[in-house]
Amino acid sequence: MISEKKGFSINGYIIALIALVVFIPLAFNFYTSINNDTTPFSFLNIALFIVEAFLVTGFFKVQPNQAKVMTLFGKYVGTVKDDGLRWTIPFFVRNTVSLRIRNFESAKIKVNDIQGNPIEIATIVVWSVTDSAEAVFEVDDYESYVTIQSEAALRNLASSYPYDPRDDEEAEIALRSHPAEISNALKNEIQERLGKAGIKVLEARISHLAYAQEIASAMLQRQQAAAVVAARNKIVEGAVGMVEMALQRLSEKEIVELDEERKAAMVSNLLVVLCSEKSTQPVVNSGSIY
Repeated sequence: MISEKKGFSINGYIIALIALVVFIPLAFNFYTSINNDTTPFSFLNIALFIVEAFLVTGFFKVQPNQAKVMTLFGKYVGTVKDDGLRWTIPFFVRNTVSLRIRNFESAKIKVNDIQGNPIEIATIVVWSVTDSAEAVFEVDDYESYVTIQSEAALRNLASSYPYDPRDDEEAEIALRSHPAEISNALKNEIQERLGKAGIKVLEARISHLAYAQEIASAMLQRQQAAAVVAARNKIVEGAVGMVEMALQRLSEKEIVELDEERKAAMVSNLLVVLCSEKSTQPVVNSGSIY
C-alpha cells in the first residue's frame, strides 16, 4: 500500500534568480558571437543553454489546498503541498490533486428497509482527500470511487434499519425518527469504504427519505391510524385522571354519597362526555333517577 510522503521541491523564486544569472552570460555570448560573425554554438554556450533549459522546465505552482503528486518513470517519489512557485527536477511527472472540501448529493435510490418496505432514499456526503498518494495510486478514479461506494453504503444502511420504529419497540433506531444516529452510522459506513483511498468523510446525512410510490398511500393511512390511536390514548388517559379527581373531590368535601352502582354510572357519563368527538347533549330529569 502506497502512503503519502514529502517530495523534493525548492522555492521557485530562488531558482528563478539562478536562471536569470545563467541567462545573462548566455545571451551576451550569443550576441557577441553573432556580431563577430563566429558560431554561437560553442561548448560554453551549449552548456549554459542546457543548464538554463534544465532550470526553466522544473518550475510549477501549487495553489492553497492543492497537492502535486510526483512520479519518476512510473515510481512514486513524493508529494508537494507547499503553495506558491516551486521548482523540482524536470523529469518528475506532476499530477494535481485537490485537497479542498467537496460534497455531492447521490441520486434517489429505491431499496427495501429491514422490514421489507420499499423506500426512496438519497444522501449528501461531504469529503476531502487526506492522502494524495492513496487517492491517486490505490484506486483508478477516486471521485467515481466516492460516488459508487457512498451509494453502496447507503443501500446497506437503509436495509439495516426500519423506516419507522415498530409499535412495540419505541426505542428502536429508525431512519425517520433518529436522524442523528442514522447520520453517524452512515458516516462510519462510508468512511470504512473510502479510507483505503485516502479520503476522509466529514459529514454524511440523508437528504431524501420517503416510502416508494406504490406503498406511499397505504403507509400514509397506517401513519394516520397510528396517530389517531396515540391521540385517543392520551384522551382516555386524561379522562380517567379527571374522573378520578372528580370522585376524590366529591368524597373529600362530602357533597354527595355515592354507592358503587352510582359511581359506575357517573364514571360512564363522564367518560362519554370527555372522550366523545362531538359535543354532548344534556338530558334534564324532572324526577329522581333512583
